[in-house]
Amino acid sequence: MYLIVGLGNPEEDYSKTRHNMGFDVINEISKKYKIEVNKKKFKALVGSGIIENEKVILLKPQTFMNLSGESVIETMKFYKISQDNLIVIYDDIDIEPGNIRIRKSGSAGTHNGMKSVINSINTEKFCRIRVGIGKPQNQIDLISYVIGYIPEEEIELLNKGVETAKNAVIEIIKNNVTSAMNKFNKKKEV
Repeated sequence: MYLIVGLGNPEEDYSKTRHNMGFDVINEISKKYKIEVNKKKFKALVGSGIIENEKVILLKPQTFMNLSGESVIETMKFYKISQDNLIVIYDDIDIEPGNIRIRKSGSAGTHNGMKSVINSINTEKFCRIRVGIGKPQNQIDLISYVIGYIPEEEIELLNKGVETAKNAVIEIIKNNVTSAMNKFNKKKEV
């Protein structure tokens, strides 16, 4: 069984923001596999279903970003899911919009949602998919950038990253993380 977590903030107010890329990916997986993510449990919206013959739990923590780990650890304990079967999806300013990056482990960087997850489950060794949102251009502060208005011309690019991240999740479940990394991580130009 896999636990697939999208990080974001409650959608009523934050659905069309860069900080909700994780929720957007969960929504796309939910649509593709007809898994309703609407049960309120573990301080989250939860749904369960099957992807590539594997049972999955889709999770959208409703604690606000900075406390996401509370929801993740509760769900992992309840379903007895190890960190080997945890996939966390979230936005990343260090990756260009439209691109993703998959890693088997690593630090949280500057992302408070990931800091919360790592602190709650007490390890950095779990799969994560970072969806690129790019850095703010003008002197706009980071908080305004990640939870603020997205210009129309950027939406298509961000949606491309969401679609790629959805396909990466499927590849991880179907084959493994290494296969997904080889397929979806962009090679650096030399």
